[in-house]
Amino acid sequence: MPDPNEAAPPQDGPILQVEGLVKHYPVTRGIVLKRTVGLVKAVDGVGLELRRGETLGVVGESGCGKSTLARLLLAAERPTAGTVRFDGRDIFALPKPELRALRRRIQMVLQDPYSSLNPRMTVGDIVGEPFAIHPEAAPKGERRARVRELLELVGLDPGHVSRYPHQFSGGQRQRVGIARALALRPDVLVCDEPVSALDVSVQAQVMNLLAELRRELGLAQVFIAHDLAAVRHVSDRVAVMYLGKVVETGDETQIYEHPTHPYTQALLSAVPVPDPDASGWAGQIRLEGEPPSPLDPPSGCRFRTRCWKARDVCAEREPALEVRDGSDHPSACHFAAEEAFTEQT
Repeated sequence: MPDPNEAAPPQDGPILQVEGLVKHYPVTRGIVLKRTVGLVKAVDGVGLELRRGETLGVVGESGCGKSTLARLLLAAERPTAGTVRFDGRDIFALPKPELRALRRRIQMVLQDPYSSLNPRMTVGDIVGEPFAIHPEAAPKGERRARVRELLELVGLDPGHVSRYPHQFSGGQRQRVGIARALALRPDVLVCDEPVSALDVSVQAQVMNLLAELRRELGLAQVFIAHDLAAVRHVSDRVAVMYLGKVVETGDETQIYEHPTHPYTQALLSAVPVPDPDASGWAGQIRLEGEPPSPLDPPSGCRFRTRCWKARDVCAEREPALEVRDGSDHPSACHFAAEEAFTEQT
């Protein structure tokens, strides 16, 4: 087994590797003598790879484990099992001083710009706060200038450093959050639903900003969202999650033009199309029932209880995430090679 603290791989290798990542939360009963009566399987065997300078989109409906995955990538929580390797080093095997130093290189943009900024702090103090936590990142005499540079970098007026969050719009507040995340010059930016709380008219501006920053700074990004259009706009590759598992991965064309997993097909079919006739739209796939509880997921394929392709083997054997005959990208479906929008029965 490789040493988790071995030297970093060559610069052309992936910067982030996730293998067999599991996070289960115990469900307890009783006030005094609490006993575990079940496990919420929020993330259950996820494997991902983030290459240097690319944006990996992670998409799925609410409750599929996307935000839990984000916290694990930043080591904000410890996994039940599995590894997250950053530059070849298992972040959960690092001593605390080394983990603290590594956190400078991977930062997060939070979902809600209204609650993620301290209303009692000025924008200048908010953006400069990382320098107080990591004083080695910038000399004290240069921090004010650095804060102004960061505000300008994200399209805000540097002269507004003394203003408070309530004096900015939602889109401007999210830009403040992005500036704060960039303060320590990270290599990876994890964006957890960064535009879901914004008006539609502002969402494109923030996504364009993230794409521009990636090009200018050479950032690698993990862009987590439930909005398929937003993920397509910014991502080089996409991972689709369902009930704690990744069910399909591929580049933008593979996922959006040639989806092979029934869940991905259903998600895409629900996206409104301006002109269905001109687009060759095959019609919406209507899924029956509700998503199963992560407390008691189905045996075999977790999507089988809502899937029109389901057969006996789907309950008996969990499909591996792999490339199958007739496909050019990995999919966790025994029948991925079948026609994408097959007739429902």
